[in-house]
Amino acid sequence: MANEAKLHTFTWQGKDKSGNASKGKVDATNIAMAKAQLRKQGILPSKVAKERGASLFSAKGKPIKPVDIAFFTRQVATMLKSGVPLLQGLDITAGGVEKDKLKDIIYGIKNDVNGGLDFSTALTKYPEHFDDLYCSLVSAGEQSGALEQMLDRIATYKEKLESLKAKIKKALTYPTAVIIVGIVVSAILLVKVVPQFQSVFNSFGADLPAFTLFVIHLSDIAQQWWWIVLIAVALGGYAFSKARLKSKKFRDAVDKAMLKIPVIGQILHNASIARFSRTLATTFAAGVPLVNALDSAAGASGNALYRDAILQIRNGVSTGQSLKDAVTMTGIFPNMTVQMIAIGEEAGSLEMMLEKVADFYEELVDNAVDNLSSLLEPLIMAVLGVLVGGLVIAMYLPIFQLGNVV
Repeated sequence: MANEAKLHTFTWQGKDKSGNASKGKVDATNIAMAKAQLRKQGILPSKVAKERGASLFSAKGKPIKPVDIAFFTRQVATMLKSGVPLLQGLDITAGGVEKDKLKDIIYGIKNDVNGGLDFSTALTKYPEHFDDLYCSLVSAGEQSGALEQMLDRIATYKEKLESLKAKIKKALTYPTAVIIVGIVVSAILLVKVVPQFQSVFNSFGADLPAFTLFVIHLSDIAQQWWWIVLIAVALGGYAFSKARLKSKKFRDAVDKAMLKIPVIGQILHNASIARFSRTLATTFAAGVPLVNALDSAAGASGNALYRDAILQIRNGVSTGQSLKDAVTMTGIFPNMTVQMIAIGEEAGSLEMMLEKVADFYEELVDNAVDNLSSLLEPLIMAVLGVLVGGLVIAMYLPIFQLGNVV
């Protein structure tokens, strides 16, 4: 049986059925087949060329991140607000994108819209980048005739969400990096420095302090079994990531444990409240029913404890409870949040009040992260002091006792 011909990706430029300039990509075995496929689609190609592979280290070959989708949304919203038609706006946006994968998606969306699909329907073909919430909001904007306003709202929502995620990563990265550096420095001291002192101590002819003997014993273990320790750490990290990925129960337990970490836990609490408020405000303003909006807010909360609480709120609202009473029943939302929701319900301005709550807690997260280094500095210094300072003291104790030996 003959092997199937290998498909290649070709970029093309030409005119569509309406005679408008267009471009995109097509998979075919050769240029002739690519041109034939384009003609079948009613496209008159003027230029067809085989796509060159992107470098591993170039921006073109990098994966698409949520911040890229936020930037794409902002660009399209800006184009529509400026009076640029959607198809032309997508074309202009794709031309300014560096990542080939995102460029392919934008051209694919453009071709689908040009073929008669709604913008929201075209987006649903890429669920890994445009989730149900995104597509639902775009659909609501199309149906209401206010697509540019809705895209602007989505862009603001995603920008604030990504900014919040970046701040949380910053909060977690700083102390983790310092502790890892302390552990690495201690390991180097145990493997390289302590053995040098040990050869000197052997010539003393006296008993060494218990603390020094303990460190020397640790050094012997580190020299003999360092590779086993490295393998164990690597396997432990791999097992943790796999368990977190595959086991919902384990993932939920980790999320709840993270909330109990000093300083960091409060940042995560505030971030979850901000996400809940921002998502609920955005979806509710788009005309999404409250029960469905709470479903979206639960998925965007970023923490298992708050996800379960929001689902509990959804169940309460669906049985006739007011949002304020349902939020109060969870017992985890601060009184200020509950009161703002109550005011919003009574005044008919729930969207505005939720946005104020989101702004307040986002600012709290921002301030907490900015002050994190000063808040954690004493703790980090204590950890480094125990790890590194303890080793140094253990090595110099025998030297302090050298006078008694002589």
